[in-house]
Amino acid sequence: MRRKLFFLAAACFAILSCTKEKTDYEAEIDVVVPTYDEFKEAIHIHNGDYDISIEALNGTFYKGYNEIRLKITDSQTNEKKTASSATFLPIRTDREENNTSCPHQYDLAYITAENYFSGYVVFTHESSLDEQWELYIDFTIDNQLHTMRQAITVQQQTNKNLNMATFTGKDNDQYVIALVSPQKPKVGENNLIAGIYKFNKPIIASSDDYPDPSKFSYTEVNDYTLKLDPRMPEPSMGNHSSPNNKDLTPQNDGLYHGVVNYTMTGNWTLNFIMLDQSGNIIKGTEVPTDFTPGVEGLKSELHIDILF
Repeated sequence: MRRKLFFLAAACFAILSCTKEKTDYEAEIDVVVPTYDEFKEAIHIHNGDYDISIEALNGTFYKGYNEIRLKITDSQTNEKKTASSATFLPIRTDREENNTSCPHQYDLAYITAENYFSGYVVFTHESSLDEQWELYIDFTIDNQLHTMRQAITVQQQTNKNLNMATFTGKDNDQYVIALVSPQKPKVGENNLIAGIYKFNKPIIASSDDYPDPSKFSYTEVNDYTLKLDPRMPEPSMGNHSSPNNKDLTPQNDGLYHGVVNYTMTGNWTLNFIMLDQSGNIIKGTEVPTDFTPGVEGLKSELHIDILF
């Protein structure tokens, strides 16, 4: 009798577990996909005679790719000020007091017509009790250098179409791939845009000044190919793919552009194989083309899951 009861309990647990997974999936596909189309102030910093405003889409720093705008105003007159240069360095501190960074544009670009500095940052972790982020910002006005440091909060990315992946390649370098667009795909062919970044291993001793930017720098990878194979991995979908997809290749904006064809809404996996300029595989594996209904679809070792 005890064996029967144990078997029944185990069977019920298995059924409930499967039901829970199914329920979670059904709830997930009903989630409204958020989109961000307006720059708002994410952080305000007062520094002596100047006020610094950093804007991001939706006024929030998210895990993943963030376009940023930095504006400087006179604290007394509230007039916009023009700096000759501005730098931007994010630093993460973990529970063991280790300091790391993430892909970012250190030397911000000045947009003359709008009188602000533009750049990007790809936050690799959300803020938590064990993970804190700080920004180190320098700018120069009238040949005088101004330095500031500000703690920030990085939120969870709730739009899965902007997910990212971090990994170590076969060349033993550390990489980050971050989806940039589309925020809200449509059924059919979509322009797919992503950034690829490689950590620059320090080759010289760090300076005594903290933080030393050379210790935390990343390079925009601009001569690779990201082979694309999108699939619907849910068991009911059989891991089917779609036609007319195009691999991602580098363009003049420093990002990779391709085409992904979503034939229906739901969960998709973007399976990638990343090739260097010589065609060598840095990361990724081919996915079998078999149609496998009732079975969870296989994925490349390099992939990003999305949902729309």
